[in-house]
Amino acid sequence: MSLLFSRQCEYALQAVSYLALHPRGRLVSIRELTKRLKIPYHFLGKILQGLVQKRILISHKGHSGGFALALPPEDISFYDIIKTIDGTQFKHQCAMGFSECSSESPCAIHDQWEKSRNELYKLFSGRNLAEMANAMNKPGYRTLKL
Repeated sequence: MSLLFSRQCEYALQAVSYLALHPRGRLVSIRELTKRLKIPYHFLGKILQGLVQKRILISHKGHSGGFALALPPEDISFYDIIKTIDGTQFKHQCAMGFSECSSESPCAIHDQWEKSRNELYKLFSGRNLAEMANAMNKPGYRTLKL
């Protein structure tokens, strides 16, 4: 599990990145997603349904059904996925876990963590799924090749 995000959010990021590698509108079965990404079937099913409800994905039932991005991958940022699954707390949470940590009552690393959080926000909101999918196809990067 990552330092910043829940396992559910990590899986959502992996799944939408994999879907972004496919032509627009092509449905990918949940079986293919779970096999390729090594994510538990039922857990991924719940995650994907949540993304359908938030209109990030579309789904179709049946033998030839599956999931696809609801929007062009250029129009979906990593932050859109993070916000949908985990909310916005990483932008505000204290790295040491103090609920009362703020600029007025900072913890020992508040200022440094605030700068890092702002940089992470810029990274996640400034990168879209198309960019991430293209990067994953470069040599030397962790790939989700089809």
